[in-house]
Amino acid sequence: MSMKKRARVQQEGLWIPSNLIAGSPGHPFYDKLEKILHEEGFDTFVEKECAPHYSAETGRPSIPPGVYFRMLLIGYFERIDSERAISWRCADSLSLRRFLGVGMSEKTPHHSSLTRIRSRLPLDVYQAVFSWVLRVLASYKLIDGKTIGVDATTLEANAALRSIVRRDTGEGYREYLEGLAKASGIESPTRPDLEKLDKRRPKKGSNEEWKHPEDPEAQITKMKDGSTHLAHKLEHGVDMSGGGAVLAVTLHGGAVGDTKSLPKTVEATEANLKTLLADPEVGGSLHEDAGRELVADKGYHGNAILEELHDSGHRTYISEPDRGRRRWKGKAGAKEATYGNRRRIRGRRGKHLLRKRGELLERPFAHYLEAGGMRRTHLRGHENILKRLLVHVGAFNLGILMRWIIGKGTPREYAQGLQRINRAILRLLDTLGVPVSLSGREPADRRPNSVVATDRTVPRIQGSLCIRPARNGTSSTGC
Repeated sequence: MSMKKRARVQQEGLWIPSNLIAGSPGHPFYDKLEKILHEEGFDTFVEKECAPHYSAETGRPSIPPGVYFRMLLIGYFERIDSERAISWRCADSLSLRRFLGVGMSEKTPHHSSLTRIRSRLPLDVYQAVFSWVLRVLASYKLIDGKTIGVDATTLEANAALRSIVRRDTGEGYREYLEGLAKASGIESPTRPDLEKLDKRRPKKGSNEEWKHPEDPEAQITKMKDGSTHLAHKLEHGVDMSGGGAVLAVTLHGGAVGDTKSLPKTVEATEANLKTLLADPEVGGSLHEDAGRELVADKGYHGNAILEELHDSGHRTYISEPDRGRRRWKGKAGAKEATYGNRRRIRGRRGKHLLRKRGELLERPFAHYLEAGGMRRTHLRGHENILKRLLVHVGAFNLGILMRWIIGKGTPREYAQGLQRINRAILRLLDTLGVPVSLSGREPADRRPNSVVATDRTVPRIQGSLCIRPARNGTSSTGC
């Protein structure tokens, strides 16, 4: 038999019957998510919110708003960080095309279109989409709202430290050092001379003196790993008494202190809770004192912020750092708030909430930043970044709903669950002495009556699993 070679240029027919075009049964996770979005009227909602920002008569038809926001949801579920990569992934996947509602004869939206839509729609539309997701979770009684936890982390900015300039003169960092060297008597400073001069200078990375010309809102910050970068500070409010949903997201400069950023996050969280409480359909599922209790780590502990929260009627459970003996002369209000907070965190409920803080406040960061691909931003400007974050975190909240309905919060987690079922069935067959091969081949260890159920040998299955006879009379996995 002669060997057939692959043609370098494949000439296909001019007309192809639609029933012969390769299709996809769809991903079970996305099919279930699409069913929820359809039943809750997602497309009708976003089209109504976006309608005022489009012309009703002129211009060519735009990308449907439902498709645009679904692509941003895919960014979280597929762990994709950039809009360009989201566009490529949607064009390459049949199951994602099905989720978007894009036919085989249609092109998926280009990443430049995503950029244009993001700049056209205001921040209020993204906040409305985020609030819509919270309403869906409240309709499934996954939000209680009584106890709110607040925590913050850093996002590495899309800006390099070597590109910073002086706020007053606009000169770059190297030009500024050369000016200092010449002023100190060095006529032609070399790079080692500049490094030696720069090493001696105190407070050389002050945000009051330096900025990035393309992203002035990013601030010089020391990251958690000890390195120094231009960064933003992300802070969220989490429902600790319900299903762990993120109730609000705010963005600040990377060097802003916790006590300075907390009031804005608390205000955003309470605004979202008030919106839910005012809704007659879902308001009854929330606690009547929603937003009253506040949990945070010791970075948020301070006299002024504790007194402010106490006066506004909040019950705080904020870890207290060891400051030694305190002096309260002329600080009666701060003393009362601090002692009340200290008494609560030493109680049984306070200790329980502080133990749950790491699980419910820090775990969402691992989901939608580390695994979700947003630890480093590809956008610049707080408004642009916050637009993407609101939908990204909204997808995380939808993942909580999906985990409650089908037991899995992401497509990858769903596939891994099927693999575990696959391995369990193979082990059961091995225990029963049933000879099994994988995909019709001999078992990997070539021993009769045995099965090797490892990640390398067990195929990844996106749908249901079945056992079917193989050609050699044994059994084979797959459908």
